[in-house]
Amino acid sequence: MQDFTPFEILPGRYDRGLVLLADHAMNRLPERYGRLGLPETAFSRHIAYDIGIEALTRTLSARLDVPAVLGCFSRLLIDPNRGEDDPTLIMKISDGAIIPGNHPISPEEWNHRIESFHRPYHDAVSRTISKTAEATGKAPLVLSLHSFTPAWKGVPRPWHAAVLWDTDHRAVEPLIRHLRAPGDIVVGDNEPYDGALKGDTMYRHCMMTGIPHTLLEIRQDLIGDDAGVAAWADRLAPIFDTLNADPALHGYERHASRTGPYPEQG
Repeated sequence: MQDFTPFEILPGRYDRGLVLLADHAMNRLPERYGRLGLPETAFSRHIAYDIGIEALTRTLSARLDVPAVLGCFSRLLIDPNRGEDDPTLIMKISDGAIIPGNHPISPEEWNHRIESFHRPYHDAVSRTISKTAEATGKAPLVLSLHSFTPAWKGVPRPWHAAVLWDTDHRAVEPLIRHLRAPGDIVVGDNEPYDGALKGDTMYRHCMMTGIPHTLLEIRQDLIGDDAGVAAWADRLAPIFDTLNADPALHGYERHASRTGPYPEQG
């Protein structure tokens, strides 16, 4: 248990001003949890992690020479992209799969998972963002990478990629524009999910602090192998470089959230 590290920080030049995040990069569990009562096949599904995102984030981090933070535990254990008070923080059922190791769960175990996995990951994100801001004297640009299933409940999803956001549009509009420019992919704007989620990673580290950011989802079948990862790294690296070079994406500017007032505002 003590040998299990809940995060990995990939090296890069902090003075570049760009931070990559991958909340659901891995499907790992500490040994004490076994497989949470699930069959091994569950851990190759999207319910356990974001397929393809670890490899894509590693490739982009190396190519752009920027730091990245990877979540090293399965979202089935605890979801780092949820607030600590979110009832879906530890799921009892996910896309039809009942998770025996999560129900029933004691308050002590719930808090243990927060303190041992969730908080250390977010502390690593905070340190990486702060170190980048100190190196540049400006707000970093934070880009969070996720992936989504090609179909949901039997209905195919037409999008190749999706940009999710709350109300801070600064990085969103240029990212969507650059992604759509070649005309060869369908890009969702807050589809198939809405990017406004109180307490999630972007809310906690960027919306509340006024840091430019956005969340990019790639369809999983497009990055499920080395060739797909390489193709999307080729597509995204120059776009991320262009965004990062824009001075407008390195200032602090706090936007109200569609989820309601921030905690300190009552």
